[in-house]
Amino acid sequence: MKLYKIVSLLFLLCGCMPYSSPDRTTWSAYLNGASFTDMTEQARVAKRPVYLGAGGQLISSVVASDAQMSYGDKASNDNLMARQYMANLEYELYDALRKPGISVQRAGTDVVVILVRDAIMELNVADISQTGDDTLSIISKILKKYNATFVEIAGYTDAMRDKNASDALSMDMAQRVGVHLSQHGINTARMFIVGRGSARPIAAQDDIGRLTNRRVELRLAPAR
Repeated sequence: MKLYKIVSLLFLLCGCMPYSSPDRTTWSAYLNGASFTDMTEQARVAKRPVYLGAGGQLISSVVASDAQMSYGDKASNDNLMARQYMANLEYELYDALRKPGISVQRAGTDVVVILVRDAIMELNVADISQTGDDTLSIISKILKKYNATFVEIAGYTDAMRDKNASDALSMDMAQRVGVHLSQHGINTARMFIVGRGSARPIAAQDDIGRLTNRRVELRLAPAR
């Protein structure tokens, strides 16, 4: 009985410990299998054998075809399955992530989750916050359910004078999120990780807009 109480106490203490990214020297091990490039159509096609070899699944193998899909050409049926699958994914993410600084959007067939930096990271420290840990854990749980998707993790900063520093900071944010997802069981063969610096701002470069431009975007694309 005493041993049980000790184990339970240790479990509770560990559960209450704030999240901290592992040492940077271990990141390559956590991200082994991830691609450090933009998630273009060509990149997904090239990665597909690696993805399948690492246990990845295609939408056509996880979505049961109904009677109406028994007719018509394969491309049309695949597109219909992908749209339905991604629509369900979008709804679950939207329903679970109703938090300040987080938005879920559709971009064609893809689903994009925008995570403003202050919503997932410590204010003055380059690490994921407890709130960010909770948010990314929720995302990981949903991504495990919808595992027939590729995931692009892109970091962005506001406009900075030093482009090299901007690129490095954006990559740091993207990798930290990638490591967290890897720690929570997301197959790294699904991942594309990029740091885009101050490119593609989504708000003005004033004091408020800068906070919005510092962000990590998760773009989810159907695997087919």
